[in-house]
Formats: sequence, structure tokens, C-alpha cells
Amino acid sequence: MKEIKTEIEINASAEKVWQVLTDFAHFPDWNPFIREIIGTVMEGSKLEIHISTSSGKNRTYRPTLTKIEPNHELRWYGKGLLPGLLNGERIFTIEQLEQNHVRLIHREIFSGLGSFLGGDRMDKDIRHTFEEMNYALKKKIEHGGR
Repeated sequence: MKEIKTEIEINASAEKVWQVLTDFAHFPDWNPFIREIIGTVMEGSKLEIHISTSSGKNRTYRPTLTKIEPNHELRWYGKGLLPGLLNGERIFTIEQLEQNHVRLIHREIFSGLGSFLGGDRMDKDIRHTFEEMNYALKKKIEHGGR
């Protein structure tokens, strides 16, 4: 298993961060990484997610929403095309630090043979892409922009 974890502090309520994070229809308006999510915010539902990494890789994957804890945690789990090659669980956790100030923890836990074969380049690319998304989310929430 391999975990990539990033964090960012946002000057907003947990409710506001949750609202933007679960408004899948508007991801293309602000998100440089997850370009589109088709699906509903309902535990057990299948999503179709279109991503574009900072290194220019474009992919579509179809994870299942595994946990929805409003204003606190959102998780989805996806499997690679070949069983056991590369699976990932994306986890967004919102921690209330004080009124109108939260920490967003954005991470993914990878399992399967591919998590070891990807190496440092995969780690750096994914970490950088997560950080770009985190910053765009912060900017969207704090300044209403992209």
C-alpha cells in the first residue's frame, strides 16, 4: 500500500467546503485536476470521474462512493482494469480548526502491484496535482474565483 497525503487550511466553515466539494456539476468551473464527475452524492453510487494530471495525463475511472459524512468526510474507491494491478481510495476529510477555519486533508491510498511500480514520479505527479486542486478549492471558496 502507498498513501499520498496533502493538506490545506481554508478560511471558511466546514459546511461551505462540503458544499463546494460535493457540487460535482460545478467541478469543471474551478477544478484543474478532476475535470468532471458524473454521478450523485449517495453512498454506494457509481461515479464517472474524468481527471487531468499536472503532467498532462487524462483518464476516466469509475469508483464507488463508500462514505459520506456531511461536513466531515467523503470517500470513493476505484479498481483498476486488471484485478490487483492498481486500486485507490480517495479520501477528503474536513477538520474544523475554529469558526470559519478548517483543514482539508486530501489523500489517496493505493493498493496493488501498480502502487509499487509507479515509483517516485507517480508520487510527485499525484501530490502536485492534489496540491493544485487544494489551492483551486481554497481560492474558489475564499475568493469565489477559479
